[in-house]
Amino acid sequence: MKRIVLVCSLFLLVQQLVAQTQVTVATDIDKLLSFTNADYDMGKIPSGKPLEYNVVIKNISKDTVVLKEVTAGCGCTTPKYRANEKIAPGKSTFITLGFNGGASGPFSKTAVISFTNGLNKPVQFKGVAVADSTAAKPVNSN
Repeated sequence: MKRIVLVCSLFLLVQQLVAQTQVTVATDIDKLLSFTNADYDMGKIPSGKPLEYNVVIKNISKDTVVLKEVTAGCGCTTPKYRANEKIAPGKSTFITLGFNGGASGPFSKTAVISFTNGLNKPVQFKGVAVADSTAAKPVNSN
C-alpha cells in the first residue's frame, strides 16, 4: 500500500514539474499584433462602384509573425495581401480589402486574417450603398 502511495505521489510531482517548465504560447492576438481599421465604417458609398481600404497590421511582440492568408466572407469582398509574409517585431504591413458594392442598402462584411500558430483576426467593414452619385466620402478614409 505504501508503495502505491509513493508511486502516485512521485507521478503527481513529475506532472507538476513538467507543467511548470512548458512554454506557454500567447493566444491573444491583440497582445501580439495591433490592427488599424479592423472595424471600418465606409459610410455612404456609391452603389456599383468598387472601393478598397487598408487594414494595417503592426507586430508589437518580440517574435516574427507570418501572415498566412486572408479569407473573405463572401464573393463581393476581395482581399489583396502577400501570403507567407514575415512581419518582424516592430514592423508593419497591410492588407487591402475591396468591396464591389453592387446592391443599394446597408451592408456589413467580414474577412478573417490568419497567421502562424493558428492565430486569426476577424475584421469587418460596414456602410450604406446608395444609388445616387451624391454619396459621401468614407468615414475612415486612408
